[in-house]
Amino acid sequence: MKNLIEKLSKSFELTDVVYQRPDLTFVTVPKENTINLVTQLRDYEGFSHFVLLSVVDWVEDNLFQLTYFLNNPTEKYDLAIRCMIDRNEATMTSAHHLWKQIATYQRELKEMYGIEFPGSPRLNESFILEGWDNIPPMRRDFDTKKYSAETFFPRERPKTNDPAEYMKSKLYPKE
Repeated sequence: MKNLIEKLSKSFELTDVVYQRPDLTFVTVPKENTINLVTQLRDYEGFSHFVLLSVVDWVEDNLFQLTYFLNNPTEKYDLAIRCMIDRNEATMTSAHHLWKQIATYQRELKEMYGIEFPGSPRLNESFILEGWDNIPPMRRDFDTKKYSAETFFPRERPKTNDPAEYMKSKLYPKE
């Protein structure tokens, strides 16, 4: 894998290279070069299988980290391509033209984090949250506790958190 990383470094500005395991490497690339690198890996380096698109919300740094996980089935190797995007202008070039299933990941990230992928099909259709009118719920600045308190009625809590004691009282109520 080191040979491939050296080769790619000649054409792309790769930083933060992490050899996580013998079969998994992470690299970071500028946002504007990410889709070109993913295309290069698919078309010329044997990474024909798209595995996953994920996001990390670095709220303290006002950034989202997108990670494209690719697999080379011949070499049995995974390569994760990371890029950072601004949280306030959360827009990334769509990659749905490379693998059709990316459109589904992009749709989910739009709904859960508010990241735009211009040109991606069905991007603005509800994925899970029909009628949601709050900030995207997976952003770290979304206050889950406040939302729950405002949305749901309070319930009486069980007297104990111990499952064994709770089941004992249910199974043998007279004891």
